[in-house]
Amino acid sequence: MAVSMARFLASLSWLLVFTGIFHTVCAEIAAGTAAAGDIPHRRFEYKYSFKGPHLTQSDGTVPFWVHTGSAIPSADQIRITPSLRSQRGSVWTKSPVTFDQWEAEVSFRVSGRGRTGADGLAIWFTANQGLEGPVYGAADQWNGVGIFFDSFDNDGKKNNPAIVVVGNNGKLVYDHQNDGSTQALGTCLRDFRNKPYPVRAKIIYYQRTLTVWINNGFTPEREDYEFCTKVENMIIPQSGYFGISAATGGLADDHDVLSFLLFRLTEPGQNLPPPEQEIPKEEQDKYQKEFENFQEDLKTKKEEFQKEHPEVQGGPFDMYESVSERELQQVFEGQNRIHLEIKQLNRQLAMILDEQRRYVSVITDEVAKRSAGQAPSQEMDTVMSNQREILHGLNELRTTFTASLKQLTSEAQGNAGGLGSYETIQHFNDIKEHLHVVKRNVEHIIQKNAAPVEKMKCPELPPPSACLSTTPFVVVVVIQTVLFFGYVMYKSQQEAAAKKFF
Repeated sequence: MAVSMARFLASLSWLLVFTGIFHTVCAEIAAGTAAAGDIPHRRFEYKYSFKGPHLTQSDGTVPFWVHTGSAIPSADQIRITPSLRSQRGSVWTKSPVTFDQWEAEVSFRVSGRGRTGADGLAIWFTANQGLEGPVYGAADQWNGVGIFFDSFDNDGKKNNPAIVVVGNNGKLVYDHQNDGSTQALGTCLRDFRNKPYPVRAKIIYYQRTLTVWINNGFTPEREDYEFCTKVENMIIPQSGYFGISAATGGLADDHDVLSFLLFRLTEPGQNLPPPEQEIPKEEQDKYQKEFENFQEDLKTKKEEFQKEHPEVQGGPFDMYESVSERELQQVFEGQNRIHLEIKQLNRQLAMILDEQRRYVSVITDEVAKRSAGQAPSQEMDTVMSNQREILHGLNELRTTFTASLKQLTSEAQGNAGGLGSYETIQHFNDIKEHLHVVKRNVEHIIQKNAAPVEKMKCPELPPPSACLSTTPFVVVVVIQTVLFFGYVMYKSQQEAAAKKFF
């Protein structure tokens, strides 16, 4: 009875534990669902972003951004530091960000030859532009937050490469010797060097919570992010500048930033930010007046140019052809090429016809010579008839071809003003059909030209001579037999002599 009561109490306790776990999980799922329903509104802010291609302007600058130090902007990316020792570089927004909540997506590459790199790359949001300094190429004692991608293990704890979030109120000095571990608000270990695809970092500051997500660069999937770290109840300046910096030391890596995309976040239920204001009416009138003045100046200069250069017909814009003129020119060029090809085919056909006539004359002379001595054979009559048919076919083909060529020339001259119509399309279809007819006739002529020819009989080879006659063969066999028996008798005598000693 006591044993059964103990089992009942144990089962009851396990049931209570599972019930508590079930309620906890349900509560977490409900909280997650509620949080998922509070998705903020995102609006892209192009004045605080950059992305290739055509990233730079003609003067080498990036629109809305300023670069300093060893940063080298190009059409597809910004190389913050090259793989040289003791380099520093950075890029910063020209205008401060005035909204409170945001999301930044950064795509970058950190690549180097060695297994260990240095020093690293940093993404900043600070009250002032930290253009140059000792902290990954930017100024120390910043007021804001920095997300550091630290490549080098300064403290020797083998905890690098790492991603470290460090906040500062403008008074703290960064702890280089410990890789900022004493000042870190959040960290995660991620290897971001020498990846097959660009590494992506998504940094979200929403409702005073900073969250960092990482795409490790192993796959081309853009949204394949992993959670890195989260810092809650974090206060940053209401207005600040975004920046990206990097530095190298005794070791060196290439730090390349491919894109920086910034989004403004608005909580559900709040009024969406108004669109950018249009140009004021006064400025619109000012620009319109400048445009009209420019048009009048251009017209006046055109008239003056015509007076000074009466021999020049039309203005500089008259040198450019219109769309219809360009199409007409293309049709004429195509028709001229077809005309030249047909002329070339006509010349080749004339050469074939001359060659065929020569063959006919040679065969006729040969037949005349043979007919004087004996009657012509049936094979010779067949060759003669085939050659005459080929010659007749070539004559007809050349006549048709010449007529088609004349028709093409006359139609090309007659349709000079009306190309592009239905008649022109029909005309090209006729040319195509004529070319197919020529191809079939030429193939037919080539098949007929293969006249039957007497099969040449190869001379009979003399029968091969025998390598060995009968008499020598018998003599050799007899000699070998005698030698064999002689050897056997000699061997038996040797054995008999050897037995006498036993």
